[in-house]
Amino acid sequence: MSRHLLLVSSCLLLFNCQFKEKSMTPDDVKIDTLQGTSLLHKPLIRRQISPSKDSLQIAKYLIALNDYTRDVMNADHIIWLGRRKAYLGDYKAAISLFSEGIAKFPNDARFYRHRGHRYITTRQLDLAIADLEQAVQLLQGTEDIIEPDGIPNRLNQPVSSLHTNSWYHLGLAYYLKNDLENALDAFKACLKASKNDDMVVATKHWLYMILRRMQKPDEAEKLVQDIHTDMTIIENDAYHQLLLFYKGELTEAELTGTESLGSNEAVYYGVANWYHYNGDEDEARTRYQKLLDTGNWAGFGYIAAEADLSRMKLKASD
Repeated sequence: MSRHLLLVSSCLLLFNCQFKEKSMTPDDVKIDTLQGTSLLHKPLIRRQISPSKDSLQIAKYLIALNDYTRDVMNADHIIWLGRRKAYLGDYKAAISLFSEGIAKFPNDARFYRHRGHRYITTRQLDLAIADLEQAVQLLQGTEDIIEPDGIPNRLNQPVSSLHTNSWYHLGLAYYLKNDLENALDAFKACLKASKNDDMVVATKHWLYMILRRMQKPDEAEKLVQDIHTDMTIIENDAYHQLLLFYKGELTEAELTGTESLGSNEAVYYGVANWYHYNGDEDEARTRYQKLLDTGNWAGFGYIAAEADLSRMKLKASD
């Protein structure tokens, strides 16, 4: 039995033991498939949950629901139930749970950080910025902590922290609003808090794009001078490879032809944006649209392409 199947079986066994009296099954788990409206004014539709395709996430969600039901005043239980809801694609329900957490624990930065993230997913960017600004304010002067992964990487080794995630998502929200000055400041703070190569490459990827958009190529090139092929990367391969592409150490064909990276929204956006800030807006527009036609609408690269296309269309209509 594979490791994945063994984990699914173990989670389902635990779930069945805990929920036997309530006669709940994975088939009972459903979501509202309409999750919001895109920046191009189109509905954000998430497929309905499938007991076969989503068995592991359903099992973990039901365990989190049981923990929450046993103690609704436990902050960790609320956070994990919200995160598990989001992993099932129910971002609106996750936002509601994080809002409940804020009402109960208004000084816990984690709730603002997680709700801000899901406001980004659902394209509520002003609300995301307000939450994430509150998170970083609450975190001032506090010791950083590693954030456990809800969907572990191949080494089951978390690479991000509460501080880096708060600054990272704040920078992203400002970037999506095209507020480059504030995005730059947030990602600089994120880089300062980054303690491993994974977070360094993820952060420098956005910083490089921001600096190029701000027409500061010399600063951008200086930023990536220390990026090299033998960095210790656990999960952010796409950002690492993009930085090597920006440096000229990878060709576009080598980057997009890599099987593990070729379908990644981050890669497609990074290359499309490269054409954009290098002056070929027509090619960038074509590639942004291709990403929207084929990608996952919850991916950050997808949302960024959507934001850029919406501004391009607005500019063309003026």
